[in-house]
Amino acid sequence: MRFMMLMIPLGYESAPPDVQLDPERVAAMMRYNEALKDAGVLITLDGLHPPSMGARVSFAGGKPVVTDGPFAESKEVLGGYWMIDVASREEAIAWAKKCPASDNEIIEIRQVQEMTDFSEDVQKAAAGFDKLKQAGPR
Repeated sequence: MRFMMLMIPLGYESAPPDVQLDPERVAAMMRYNEALKDAGVLITLDGLHPPSMGARVSFAGGKPVVTDGPFAESKEVLGGYWMIDVASREEAIAWAKKCPASDNEIIEIRQVQEMTDFSEDVQKAAAGFDKLKQAGPR
């Protein structure tokens, strides 16, 4: 089962574009990332720049509207993620509990949808989806 562990650092919604990371915290997180890799459960991981460098595209009235960050209405934003492949939700939670997160960080765990989770009609409508995932970057 694939799970995405989403890092939500509280306060990151107002971080400046040049936010500085603490090297000791980064080293601790790297040890955690290595443990995930060594256990054979890590698929991918990435950190994200703060929302002040982002943009949102909304579709009110069916028309795309671009809003540059930061986003005033945000209370919690994503700071990064890990994609892992484990046997159960409980195992994903166990890995999240091992993360060297600080007091102001939350990890949300979400199972990735698999085609077999859907009805035959939905699977038919999504034919070719697996090939899209393998397309890779340009």
